[in-house]
Amino acid sequence: MPEAHETRSLLERIAKGDRSALALLFDHEAGRLVAIARRIVRRQDLAEEVVQDAFVAVWQRAAQFDAARGNAMAWLITIVRHRALNLLRDGGRMDYHDGETLAALGDRSLDALNAFDALAEGDALKTCLGQLDEFKRRAILLCYVTGLSHGEVAATLDAPLGTVKAWIRRGTLSLQECLS
Repeated sequence: MPEAHETRSLLERIAKGDRSALALLFDHEAGRLVAIARRIVRRQDLAEEVVQDAFVAVWQRAAQFDAARGNAMAWLITIVRHRALNLLRDGGRMDYHDGETLAALGDRSLDALNAFDALAEGDALKTCLGQLDEFKRRAILLCYVTGLSHGEVAATLDAPLGTVKAWIRRGTLSLQECLS
């Protein structure tokens, strides 16, 4: 996995039309991005489709990446997350399940906590997430890892919607500051 500065450098090369940089970025990050997409769409085939679509977007929009506004990996994850959520909203290729099947899929909050626990101890994201209070961390993980809406996060955490939105906003600002 490339370091943050290497990912940024690959994006700069992609912005100049370097196809080998795109292939290298794909080789290094596709697995992690598929895992993120899979947590949201809950199907491997759709997660792979999301990541493929995201890399097309990276090829087309790499010049829009601004290192002054954030880290390169966060930019990639944001693209994947938005593509995955758009796929869920579209719903055209999603399978709908009855209540028993949905219950068998389990609590999505456990997925969020497992994703946090799975981060390597030296990972800057884990360090920064660990500095947040538990409510902000859980709200952010539920929103960004599992793809729950703010309203769904509020219901999961049994907290007012406005409070959850504030936790997510303040938490993401703290993460941006910590990661930059």
